[in-house]
Amino acid sequence: MASPEAQQTSGKMMQLMKEQADLQPVVDTYEQYKEAVRDEADSRDLLKVEEDPDMREMLKEELEQALSKKESLAEELKLLLLPKDPNADRNVILEIRAGAGGDEAALFAADLYRMYSRYADRKGWKVELLSVNENGLGGFKECTSMISGAGVYARLKFESGTHRVQRIPVTESNGKIQTSTATVAIMPEARDVDITIDPKDCRFDVFRATGNGGQCVNTTDSAVRLTHLPTGIVVSCQDEKSQLKNRAKAMKVLKTRLYDLELQKEQQERADLRRSQVGTGDRSEKIRTYNFPQGRVTDHRIHLTLHKIESMIDGDMDELIDALIREERTRQLSINGAD
Repeated sequence: MASPEAQQTSGKMMQLMKEQADLQPVVDTYEQYKEAVRDEADSRDLLKVEEDPDMREMLKEELEQALSKKESLAEELKLLLLPKDPNADRNVILEIRAGAGGDEAALFAADLYRMYSRYADRKGWKVELLSVNENGLGGFKECTSMISGAGVYARLKFESGTHRVQRIPVTESNGKIQTSTATVAIMPEARDVDITIDPKDCRFDVFRATGNGGQCVNTTDSAVRLTHLPTGIVVSCQDEKSQLKNRAKAMKVLKTRLYDLELQKEQQERADLRRSQVGTGDRSEKIRTYNFPQGRVTDHRIHLTLHKIESMIDGDMDELIDALIREERTRQLSINGAD
């Protein structure tokens, strides 16, 4: 970083700064580990020659502390040295769709969007709603948004799958508990170097935006519908007043979906990788239940139940996400050990 070449090239300096940031935790932990090894050796050497009973007791305590510290730091180093997900630092495209349950499923989909938005606020991330199809009750039949910030994909990648809610819907007059579902897809944002799209493979249609919007959004043909002919993927974007801006955002979402398809294909071809993950990420896999009468959230992949549903829906998700990350790291360690 101190070399003239790095200081004169902004791209090179940024690359080196990122590399340093990635390596620093490993270096710091290894230095602490070496210190614990030295403390252990010093305590053992002194115990060989020390005859005073009180001093020996103190040295034994120091030895136990050094051994405990060395063991915990060794485990931490193993985790730090695990292969890093190449998409960990990427932004994500978040897609939420109402599933079984009619209007209640759409209301639940809107609740999930607010949950992720509030979690993003807690983490200092930016949320940008790209498109939404609402029902008449304030629910979302489907919505697409982008979440940008540091380490977004690393924290949210386990959210893909089917989410289930059990509660008394506002549309229910006789007080019966109903079960509804919504699907969540978390896709790492594609970069231009990841996916190349031939313009001939795309069809753009324009239409008038619907739903809530500012002046001009609902009165001009600014909304864009992009169809990728080879795959049949359709992307709509209507949040901007400018047709050109909506077109650019729609293309970004399309690239991300195509990139996600490539990732899914790779995971299917590599069974060992799929086994190392917490769940498959399959959109049809039921990953979590939100039971409002019992006040609990249960993640079925790691058999974890938290009795904090209100705070969870308000974006307090770190405890659950940390548990999912720990489980993934444990499985990676097990596979690396077997190899």
